[in-house]
Amino acid sequence: MPPTTESAPAKQSSAPERSLTQRMEALQRANDIRTRRAQLKRDLKGGRVTIQALLNAPPEYLETAKVFDMLLAVPKYGRVKVNKILQQCRISPSKTIGGLSERQRTELVSLLRR
Repeated sequence: MPPTTESAPAKQSSAPERSLTQRMEALQRANDIRTRRAQLKRDLKGGRVTIQALLNAPPEYLETAKVFDMLLAVPKYGRVKVNKILQQCRISPSKTIGGLSERQRTELVSLLRR
């Protein structure tokens, strides 16, 4: 049987090539967002900020944060309680704060106020 001559498929890049400057700017933005979120989580733990205020009017850098992670930063809220709350509000644990519908946001805030 003669050997088959199949060519390997060309590699397709999913993202366009970035220049060094673009990559460094993106890295700087990502680090800035991580730093701000870390500070916000410390403020939540310390009681200086309420989760209800953040959910009602989230800052721009919080739009892509997971609801699950932010709720874990609230004192007395662990994985089990957070999962139960999210399930009760019909919110996926992977949902971002910016991706919450108005119904989900309202329901979550009212549940957390209890």
